[in-house]
Amino acid sequence: MNPIVDAYLATWNAAPAEREQLLADHFSPEVTYVDPLTEVAGHAGMHALIEGVRTQFPGFVFTPVGDPDGHHDRLRFQWGLGPEGAEPVVIGFDVVVLDEAGRVRDVHGFLDRVPA
Repeated sequence: MNPIVDAYLATWNAAPAEREQLLADHFSPEVTYVDPLTEVAGHAGMHALIEGVRTQFPGFVFTPVGDPDGHHDRLRFQWGLGPEGAEPVVIGFDVVVLDEAGRVRDVHGFLDRVPA
């Protein structure tokens, strides 16, 4: 489970060129993502979503919070977003469904703590 979470968070932390490769390696071309604020599909949708978040929170990084848990083709984990080495400003919880190749197919995101 940890390699999946590591690749997922690395994708969110990557610069655009590296992000394209991480999306190709670890996310299904049919990936869907939905959270309380947005819904996107495909690599282009994920790339645009991640770029928007990185623009909104410049210099922040995604880090794992706690240990992931999973069964079958499902994985859940909590993450934080904030300045490197500091307390996260945003904390979220994602449920990921994998495809038959072990790539991220669906992401169901929840926001546990957001700035006012």
